[in-house]
Amino acid sequence: MNTASTITAIIPVHNGERYLAEAIRSVLDQTLPPDELIVVDDGSTDASAQVARSFGPPVRVLAQANLGPAAARNLGAQQASGDLLAFLDADDLWTPEKLARQSAVLAADPVCDAVLGRVENFVSPELDESQAAKLARTAAQSGEFHIGALLIRRDAFRRVGWFDAGLRHGEFIDWWARATQLHLAYTVLPDLVLRRRLHADNLTRREPGGRSDYLALLRQHLARGRETAGAGMETR
Repeated sequence: MNTASTITAIIPVHNGERYLAEAIRSVLDQTLPPDELIVVDDGSTDASAQVARSFGPPVRVLAQANLGPAAARNLGAQQASGDLLAFLDADDLWTPEKLARQSAVLAADPVCDAVLGRVENFVSPELDESQAAKLARTAAQSGEFHIGALLIRRDAFRRVGWFDAGLRHGEFIDWWARATQLHLAYTVLPDLVLRRRLHADNLTRREPGGRSDYLALLRQHLARGRETAGAGMETR
């Protein structure tokens, strides 16, 4: 008789106390909660670590210097005990059945390495009308290739390798490009699994050069993808 796979959720956070509790609740309130939730405090100077610790088990808090989200996710993945790994940004939210629906796919298909799902952007409600209007066009966009929409087998994640800790932006694009080259087998659910918050302090909007760095990395990997057309990831 097969035993159910265990799940580790990982949230990197840097000065994210404003939204962190809501993100953690969206993980713990899953219809299939994870076996552990690792919050990696990436050198925060606010109360992020205290917010995370206030929840108690199964939340575990790790700390590092401010090395960036890629390094924080790597630390969480290194310490994870789960068979399956899921990542969530500290300002985003999972829908309640995210883990249940995605883990069911992996349980039913042992060849499938990873599952994605639909992403919905939303403008954070505390913004004033002027700020909200600036983000409204982005909020209308959606997709599925976002790290918060992913559930992946730990062995498959390690086969692809760690996130590039030298990148402060676009590290998931870089990781996904490497996964493509390794023919990672994945499926995409039509279900909404992630609500991505748009707010004044989003990383790629806050740091100078963030958007241009992100787009340059995207162009680089799109060019690489054209060179290897026909040898992409295996969808199921």
